This record gives sequence, structure tokens and C-alpha cells, in this order.
Amino acid sequence: MAGLFQYSCDFIAGADKEEILPPASIPEIAFAGRSNVGKSSLINAITNRKQLARVSHTPGRTQQLNFFEIAGRLRIVDMPGYGYAAVGKKKVTSWQALIKSYLKGRVLLRRVLLLIDSRHGFKDVDSEIMDLLDDAAVPYQIILTKVDELKKGELEARIEGIEKVIKKHPAAFPIIAAVSSHKGNGIEELRAVLEELALPPAAK
Repeated sequence: MAGLFQYSCDFIAGADKEEILPPASIPEIAFAGRSNVGKSSLINAITNRKQLARVSHTPGRTQQLNFFEIAGRLRIVDMPGYGYAAVGKKKVTSWQALIKSYLKGRVLLRRVLLLIDSRHGFKDVDSEIMDLLDDAAVPYQIILTKVDELKKGELEARIEGIEKVIKKHPAAFPIIAAVSSHKGNGIEELRAVLEELALPPAAK
């Protein structure tokens, strides 16, 4: 594996409050999505690490913004899954405030990867997040996860339906990525996208 992702990806900070967010110094890519959509699995697959981001079947396991850094060129930000089925309202309110503050104020946030379970498509809560990203003028790209569990015709129909929706959202990137963390579908292509958004290699 060449390029940016041949280097180690290391955890550098976790923040559950705005005042303890690490200073923004290099480009950041945030991973967002409903609880159990496969964020942690995708981050692990992209970085070629088995347990960089904790994988859990319990909704709400990621309880803060977790920052990982690769070679001083790119930060990956694992955001709390929205849906929050297993946590209290007070925690939900706190997370929502933190997420909104981060999205609107992070000057080096290059793109949000908005993960959607390909088996289910958009839910109302996804539309709410998309509206928030549009309002904050934060570029985002739809990433369809678990595509290995769909037949080819089903996946094509899902992509076509999502393409129609995102045309109405000004901050949405027009290209949809279809991935499977389990089978490896689309992982190399997504790595290439992230490398384009990272700082160039330092001159030797």
C-alpha cells in the first residue's frame, strides 16, 4: 500500500467539549453517520488498522470527537453516531451542541464523509444532518456502506435514488462512494480521495 496510508495513523485527542478540541493545524476529514452505520469499521479499513477505531454493536459507543493523525498530513475525525439510541437526552444535547460547533467553526475541515447504510438508505435524521451541513457550508460526500450485502441491481437503484436527493443539497459532493469494509469494495478509491485532500508530502 503506497501513498499516505502506508504511514501509521495515531490517536492524538478525544474531545467531548468545545474548549478541549485540539488546535486546527492540518486538513481534517470527519466521518459522520447514524449509530452502527459502520464508521469505525470504515476508518479501520481505510487506515489498515484492525482496532484504531473501536467497533461496537452498541449504539452510542463513540462518545466524543476522536482525532487521528496520519504522517502530519491529515487528520481523521470520528464523530459520535447520531441516533443515540442507548444514551440519555442530556448527553444527546451535549453531543449535538459539540457537533454543530465543530462543523461550523473548523476552518481546516475539508470534507465530511456522511455514511449511509446502503441497505436502508436515507432516514429523517440523515436529512437533518445534511441541512445542517448545507447551512454551515461544509462540503460533504455520501458514502454508502455495507454494499456487499446488496445485489448489483439493488445497489444501482439505491445510488440513483440518492443522486436525486443530493441534487437539492448545495454542499453535497455529486459523487457517491460505495464501500464495504468487510469485503474491501471501494476502499482504495476512498483512500485516493482523502490523499487529494491532505497536505502534500514534505520536501526532502
